[in-house]
Amino acid sequence: MPTDPRPEAARTFRAASGPVFLVICALLALFLLGDAVLRAGWGPMLLLAPWILLGLWVVYEVAFVSFVRIDDAGGTVQNMLRRTTFGWRRVRDIDLRWQLVFSLDDGTDVTCYGGPARARQRRTVGRQDEERKAPTSLRDLTDIRDRWEAADIAADAPIRRSWDGPAIIALAVIVVWAVAAVLIANAG
Repeated sequence: MPTDPRPEAARTFRAASGPVFLVICALLALFLLGDAVLRAGWGPMLLLAPWILLGLWVVYEVAFVSFVRIDDAGGTVQNMLRRTTFGWRRVRDIDLRWQLVFSLDDGTDVTCYGGPARARQRRTVGRQDEERKAPTSLRDLTDIRDRWEAADIAADAPIRRSWDGPAIIALAVIVVWAVAAVLIANAG
C-alpha cells in the first residue's frame, strides 16, 4: 500500500495487515502486563514481561517491519532483519512472482516480503461484460517498473546490504532481561 501517491515522491509499500496485527498484539501485551500488575504486583510482572515482549518483537519482525521503498534514485527492501539498498542502474529485472522480486546485476534476487504480492483473482458477481480492473499488485508492479525505466541511469548507487540495528539491539535487551528473569526466579 503506497503512502504517497505523488510520482516524484518516494513510495513505500507494506503489507496492509501488518500494522493492524501489530496494534492488536500490542494491545493484548499491554492487557496481559496490566493484568499481571493487578494480580501479582510489579515484581512478578517484571519477571513475566520479557516473554511477552519477545512475542511482540517476533510479531513486529514477521508482520510489520518488511517493506519496499522506491524513489527516483533506487530502492530499499527490508525483509525482517535484512535491509538491501540499490540504485536503479543495478537492477536487471523486476518481476512479480508470489512477491515482488528485484534481480540485481550481482546475480542475486531480492524477494520483497513486505511489497506488492500476487493475490488470487477475485470472483466478480454481476455481469460478464463489465470491464475487469487490474489487481492492485499489478498496478504497483507497473508503477515500480515505470519508475525504474524513467530513472536517471547516470545516478548510480551501489548495492548495500545491512542489518536492522535497532531491532537487533531490542532483541538483545529482551534476551538479557529474560535470562535475568530466569536467574531471579530460580534464586528465590
